[in-house]
Amino acid sequence: MGESGAAGGSEDDAGPDDADVDAATAGLSPGESPPAVPPQVAVVVLGRFQPLHSGHAHLIGAAVQVAADADLPLRIAVGSTNRPESIDDPWSFDERRGMIEAWAAAADIEAEVVGVPDIDDPPRWVEHASRYHGGAGVIVTSDGSTAELYGAAGWRVERVEMATRDDLQGWRIRATMRMLSTITDEAAVRSVLQTTVPAVVIDWLLEANALRRLAFLGCGGEPVG
Repeated sequence: MGESGAAGGSEDDAGPDDADVDAATAGLSPGESPPAVPPQVAVVVLGRFQPLHSGHAHLIGAAVQVAADADLPLRIAVGSTNRPESIDDPWSFDERRGMIEAWAAAADIEAEVVGVPDIDDPPRWVEHASRYHGGAGVIVTSDGSTAELYGAAGWRVERVEMATRDDLQGWRIRATMRMLSTITDEAAVRSVLQTTVPAVVIDWLLEANALRRLAFLGCGGEPVG
């Protein structure tokens, strides 16, 4: 899936499309297979959360109100759970879930966090992802392609505008984190990251020593600093 959105799909089609999605998921490990029974309909926020940043926090905050108004549970879907560790995907699903849950607890937000592996098949993304995050409910997104895909699949779409979207891009934040990954002065790290990453997430990353690995995940594995 893309940095902030989906990788394509259709939700309720039957017949050949179901077989195609089954074929696409056949190569997934047992831990990445969808649940036997899809989750109930919910308000869904979809992202890669590499890491959870202030844009995600704003999006989830908007989704809280949407969920309350719709009387539906809030579900946060973490994509790309089957990607190998790299500079684009430095943190595992469990780590990203830990960041999200730490932030949500501090913000007094109740939400279920689920993982969705990639299938590299945009036209069938929504059908595939719905097996993990539930069927046609409400998708809250700032991403145009995600809005288009889910809307076409019969979902209610709630668009949230991001005034500082260019600054709140995962690749840009990871690049900054990589430059900071060998700095031992935590106050300096916090000072730089606080404009784009919630304080609770910075705390989580520092306590888990989860920034250090970024120094070794650049081109050719050469460490920075």
